[in-house]
Amino acid sequence: MARSGLGAFLRSRRERITPADVGLPAGRRRRTPGLRREEVAQLAFISTEYYTRLEQARGPSPSREVLAGLARALRLSDAERDHLYHLAGVPPAPPPGPQREVRPSILDLVRRLPLAAATVNSAIYEVLAWNDLAAALMEDFSAVPPRDRNLARRAFLGPHPDGRRLYGVSDAEEFAHSVAVGLRAATARYPDSPEVAGLVDELRAGSDAFAGLWAAGEVDAPRILRKTFPHPLVGPVTVNCDVLDIADRDQHVVIYTADPGSSSEEALRLLSVVGTQRIDVIG
Repeated sequence: MARSGLGAFLRSRRERITPADVGLPAGRRRRTPGLRREEVAQLAFISTEYYTRLEQARGPSPSREVLAGLARALRLSDAERDHLYHLAGVPPAPPPGPQREVRPSILDLVRRLPLAAATVNSAIYEVLAWNDLAAALMEDFSAVPPRDRNLARRAFLGPHPDGRRLYGVSDAEEFAHSVAVGLRAATARYPDSPEVAGLVDELRAGSDAFAGLWAAGEVDAPRILRKTFPHPLVGPVTVNCDVLDIADRDQHVVIYTADPGSSSEEALRLLSVVGTQRIDVIG
């Protein structure tokens, strides 16, 4: 345990947080930057005396529970949390669950993509963000509850409102295989996440197909590079499928583009207009 390093790190993280960041009143007689020691201790559910000793490099090695409480109280990023554990001489705990917050720059990127349908998906296949063309090609994700935006559930449990499972895509079988492999990897990265375990249990209980894929124990899946959406308005739309990994968030940007000059490119162009008109009418 690096006591002096741990104390200095805790102090630096404490001083950068304002009371408003954690829902506390600022008060009139606040002479030091950031939070007070007693405020951090309260948020971490430990005694002020114990926290003070940690900052002054006099405290005993904190437990995992204490470190987890400090990480929450100090609003640490994943990298900062791992650094805190290393300073305390404890192997970093696995992250509590998949990250759902999408970076603003990624949201801006998705919105700016020309003639491309794009979504941002979590590690467990939740559609977290999308652009207008993705909504026109697949469905209006804003019109369904967040729970129903999960593509794993779409693939194995829930048909689309018009009766097509997973939008009728041509690669439904390959995608189902990749979902099983992806969720197996997610259970390894988030072993303590009730969300990940709950989703896997739900799919195993509700889908014989998923239960069979899960029992097979495969950890590799073919890369899906091209697929066709049978769109009810513009007909078949064949697109290239590229996936960009956002490593620090464990998220994926999925981008669908059509070959230049193809009928599918013209279909996407038409959908971009139809989607815009639809949004304008609703607004």
